[in-house]
Amino acid sequence: MFLLMALDYAGVGLFAATGALAASRKQLDLIGFLFFAAVTGLGGGTVRDIVLGRTPVFWVIDPTYIVICAITGVFVYLTAHWVAWRYQLLIWLDAIGLSAYSVLGAAKGLAATGSPTIAIVTGALTAAFGGILRDLLANEPSVLLRPEIYITAAIAGAAGFTAGHALGLPLYVSSGLGAGIAFALRGGALHYGWILPRYKSRPGRHPDDAIKARKKKRAR
Repeated sequence: MFLLMALDYAGVGLFAATGALAASRKQLDLIGFLFFAAVTGLGGGTVRDIVLGRTPVFWVIDPTYIVICAITGVFVYLTAHWVAWRYQLLIWLDAIGLSAYSVLGAAKGLAATGSPTIAIVTGALTAAFGGILRDLLANEPSVLLRPEIYITAAIAGAAGFTAGHALGLPLYVSSGLGAGIAFALRGGALHYGWILPRYKSRPGRHPDDAIKARKKKRAR
């Protein structure tokens, strides 16, 4: 349990750091940094707990998570200007946070339901949702719309942990397996540009063209 708690705190802190770095790119004030850190750090876990019916959600039960986000936000606010490559730092911290949270989310889903399928879903949701919220609030291109592997890494990490648990592996082994798979896929995507095959067909029609086509068909 200590390992899962450590992964939980680490995931929150890492995602909070990416949120605060996004705030630095937008040159926000300290409150903006704290807000971005909290939303990014707590968002995925909050949605997970609501989906699982675990209320009050985790940061209400243990305010330590809020303190971690606040400390992280202040730290990034005071130090971000020293880092010229903030976007690179953001995406690599995000990759580490995704790896930790894919395992943590899967473990909580498995503990709550006993279902491997739900564990994989909650692992992916926990790992990805904070980053989605961050990009949405910062008006950055969403991680969902970028070509390189992201959600797939979270799903694979959660599946790796779940498979290790099903095989009876020790917690630290199954956790390391899941986190290692997630980070290998996401890190490879960042470094080598790995992508999944994309849908290829004729481009979708403009909505106005589709409406005109329907009207023309009716007129016949």
